[in-house]
Amino acid sequence: MQTVSRRRFLEGSATGVAATGLGVSSLGAQDWAREAVDKSPRRREWVTVKHDSRSVESFVAYPQLPGKAPAMVVIHEIFGMTDWVESVTDEFAAAGYVAIAPDLLSGMGPNGGRTKDLPADGVGAAIGKLPPDQITADLNAVADYIKKLPACNGKVCVVGFSWGGGQSFRFATNRRDLSAAFVFYGSGPAPEAIPNIQAPVYGFYGGADARVNAGVPATQAQMKAAGKFFEVATYEGAAHGFMRAGAQPDATEANKKARAEAWVKLKAIKDKSK
Repeated sequence: MQTVSRRRFLEGSATGVAATGLGVSSLGAQDWAREAVDKSPRRREWVTVKHDSRSVESFVAYPQLPGKAPAMVVIHEIFGMTDWVESVTDEFAAAGYVAIAPDLLSGMGPNGGRTKDLPADGVGAAIGKLPPDQITADLNAVADYIKKLPACNGKVCVVGFSWGGGQSFRFATNRRDLSAAFVFYGSGPAPEAIPNIQAPVYGFYGGADARVNAGVPATQAQMKAAGKFFEVATYEGAAHGFMRAGAQPDATEANKKARAEAWVKLKAIKDKSK
């Protein structure tokens, strides 16, 4: 397991509310996402994935397809396990994946609770305190769980958004059997860990996201030097968080367009890998 310092972990992947330009109240108002999940025709369930002394509460969504499907591990933003995370996990199921989204704050809330048991303005701070190795162990546990399900064909991919995007990239340095890693507006991993990556990595970035985009050229150079696959798509005018913001009822045209184009790309990559 690749171990990184807490400072490197926080600097490399944590993204706070201020950086996204979104307030906690706007993130909490996700009735549209809740409605989308509740109306979904797909099978959904909460499961408890246990490993060592931890129990990780995880949301699973199944595709409506005959036969077996690849798996997608969905890593939430720094805002934790929100209704939007459930909705995007269901969207991955609609795209043909058996999708699982672990609440990485499981056991970290009051009385052993998780994201929903924490005050909204305390979630980011709680995620910032998560030990990197615990996150990796949680992700490995849910990847092992989903890989063994009868509905899965044995292939496992990972996707993450913002803070979760950085974690998706970092997870690719720790798990060698991933089929692909999808990084949405997340930072690159520690340069010394890049040689460990075996899976192709696909990056998705908003053109107006100057803070995150500033680090992309260095990551591209490091991946190239290590002989690793890293394909980047940048969507003009889109902001940080465009996959969530582009789904909101008040979405800007740039965010909405970026989100739609990203889904086209995601589905094309899946079809190409069959």
